[in-house]
Amino acid sequence: MSGRFSDAIINENRRGYIAVIPDIKCVSPKEGDLLQGRDPVQVAKFLVECGAPMLSVVTEGKHFGGNSKLLRDIVKSTDVPVLRKDFVTNEDMLAETAELGATAVLLICAITDEENLYALYEKSIKLGLEPFVEVCTAAEMAMAKKMGAKLIGINNRNIATLETDSGDTSRTIDLAAAAPHDALLVSESGILSTKDAEKAVRAGANAVLVGTALWQAHDMGKMYQALRVERMG
Repeated sequence: MSGRFSDAIINENRRGYIAVIPDIKCVSPKEGDLLQGRDPVQVAKFLVECGAPMLSVVTEGKHFGGNSKLLRDIVKSTDVPVLRKDFVTNEDMLAETAELGATAVLLICAITDEENLYALYEKSIKLGLEPFVEVCTAAEMAMAKKMGAKLIGINNRNIATLETDSGDTSRTIDLAAAAPHDALLVSESGILSTKDAEKAVRAGANAVLVGTALWQAHDMGKMYQALRVERMG
């Protein structure tokens, strides 16, 4: 494993680009089967070869078709930091995440109460995991700021409806100004084109997390490069 998840974002920004975080997920509740016969581990390796400095892996099984073995296999097959995406609500899942070799773990404000979120945040740090705090509202951004989150994702879609809505970067634009100045900001979901990535940059995002647009692209490598837009300053 090479470095911290946040360091991979910072290094891309220093090169003058927004960091593109490929999201390895097997199923989209909105779009259906994303693999179309492809091996997700081989796709992850290909994206790293294309220049992806980090990866996100969805392990939730019921709605997104993931599993813990997929995470372990990708961690073993690549040398970049990996974020585990799942509905993490207890410390046992954090311990499992660390055991599987992930570098960072998604903590979603919308699926748990504030007290538990704080506990999960502190526990993840103790386990050597970077907490990636996901927000969808101004109140959740305030909560993330209060707990001192350094890695914050703004989900442009509604996780309560399993991201089946047609979200776009407007939520990132609305919430980015309220983010802590010392936090790295990631625009998640609804990033479908170069223009979307550019909008995220203008809003202040350090990175974009992209799944469906990559999986549905005719040329995944070309799409990855198209999303890696300039981020100066």
